[in-house]
Amino acid sequence: MKLIFFANTDWYLYNFCVSTAVRLRKDGHEVVMLSPPGPFGDRFAAHGFRWIQLSMDRASLNPLREAATLSRLVAILRKEQPDLLHNYTMKCVVYGALTARIARVPAVVNAVAGMGYVFTSDALKARMLRPLVKTLMRMTLNDHRSLLILQNPDDVMAFTDADLILPDRIRLIRGTGVDTMVFQPAVPPLHRDGRLRVLLAARLLWEKGIQEFADAAALLRQWGHDVECLLAGSPDPGNPHSVPQEQVRQWVDQGLIRWLGHVDDMPGLLNTVHVMVLPSYYREGVPKSLLEGAASGLALITTDRPGCREVVSKDGVDGLHAEAQSALSLAKCIARLDGDRGLLEQLSVRARQKVLREFDERAVIQKTIDVYGELTAPYADASASRSTS
Repeated sequence: MKLIFFANTDWYLYNFCVSTAVRLRKDGHEVVMLSPPGPFGDRFAAHGFRWIQLSMDRASLNPLREAATLSRLVAILRKEQPDLLHNYTMKCVVYGALTARIARVPAVVNAVAGMGYVFTSDALKARMLRPLVKTLMRMTLNDHRSLLILQNPDDVMAFTDADLILPDRIRLIRGTGVDTMVFQPAVPPLHRDGRLRVLLAARLLWEKGIQEFADAAALLRQWGHDVECLLAGSPDPGNPHSVPQEQVRQWVDQGLIRWLGHVDDMPGLLNTVHVMVLPSYYREGVPKSLLEGAASGLALITTDRPGCREVVSKDGVDGLHAEAQSALSLAKCIARLDGDRGLLEQLSVRARQKVLREFDERAVIQKTIDVYGELTAPYADASASRSTS
């Protein structure tokens, strides 16, 4: 079987889809990566995957430009003739599902991790796009040859309540999982009596709680806590809510945070910190950074928001909940762990246990492959029947 993975950035494909592609190749299938140009695309070759570049502006509203993008995508699908197209991220889901019909792709899997900018922002542009996107989703998502993967029950309810898709076309798979063999607690364990090191690892979007993290660092300093606050991630120029690099450098100059930029060796970095925070007020799928932190045996602090609550479900049990958009609440959570190293240890152990129990990558990948099987088995059976007749 030949599959195409389509996303709006090569970064997304590289960080969230390579493990599934490797498993599929081991099973004898061909996987092709498809995305706009970017700095991560050349890395696919090192894993043995072909990469097709599609010129696409994530933020464009120009009808002529978008029509040209759709035309190029149809041409690629007709040339490649995949047995299954897996679309990731909102715009690619809409465009991929639409062009798959035109190109007669036999099976389509759509994956949406969180509701995204169009559905969560109150900006004029988002409000203008929302009715159009909803109409296109209703047109494309209910095809009998497609299924939609969502990552948390809140998104399932949001999609069905908005009548975007019939419930029987949805499959719930909680996140993309984490490789618990790669992300492991530090050996020997990181000393927990010294200076507390706290990490926020995310795309630099305001909704991820970047401002709240910097403000919490300022509060902790005022309160006399000797805490090192680290920020890993890069601005996302294609997103209207990206935090400007100049703002991040201002926080660095004020001594509030240490900015690491993009980090390739995340397992290594996570073995040098005690706490992973994600003060997100975004509608997440299931945040990868929280899963990686938990697998590495870090205590977690996040919000009780869709997606985040899948990882930290009970405050004080498998992590701490900070109030969304509250630097004060976030600072209090960090200060609590700084002052109670026993709780820090308990939450670290429980986080690792929960990931092993519920979010191991191998189980998540198998669930995804099972979804592929739901769609491709009828065509495989029909093909076999024709070949023997």
